[in-house]
Amino acid sequence: MKKILFICHGNICRSPMAEAVMQHLIKENGLEDLYLAESKATTQDALGRSIDTRAQRELEKNRIPYDRSHRASQMTAADYDKYEYLICMDEENFADMNRITGGDPQRKEHKLLEFAGSYQDVDDPWYTNDFDTAYDEIYKGCKALVEKLVKEKDE
Repeated sequence: MKKILFICHGNICRSPMAEAVMQHLIKENGLEDLYLAESKATTQDALGRSIDTRAQRELEKNRIPYDRSHRASQMTAADYDKYEYLICMDEENFADMNRITGGDPQRKEHKLLEFAGSYQDVDDPWYTNDFDTAYDEIYKGCKALVEKLVKEKDE
């Protein structure tokens, strides 16, 4: 089974939303035997905390199931070898992720919207309070990634 790790600053807003959306799309596309999505933080700022209630509301509004027992955890250098994809939300996350992993010789590290043809950031809704836009961008990136995975499977 191939693993996908979504990464953001605290692992309470964007990355757990991406994990939930991706798991939903993986299941919807019959890929649950091939792929697993998880999420972690680049910092220790929110370790042990559950998904932000605003992020939970956004997932519920869009009928995306999520892990209610989720607790924020921090990525480690060892995660580089555990995951086929390490996907962050913004430039700051990218720099932090790359620092933690010690480099990206296998080119596993990406920004989420890269899969949708953009190098823009998914802004942190913790600060913007714009969970709608964050969700829409996360969904767009995850959908494009799933389309890539489906295409690879069919090749």
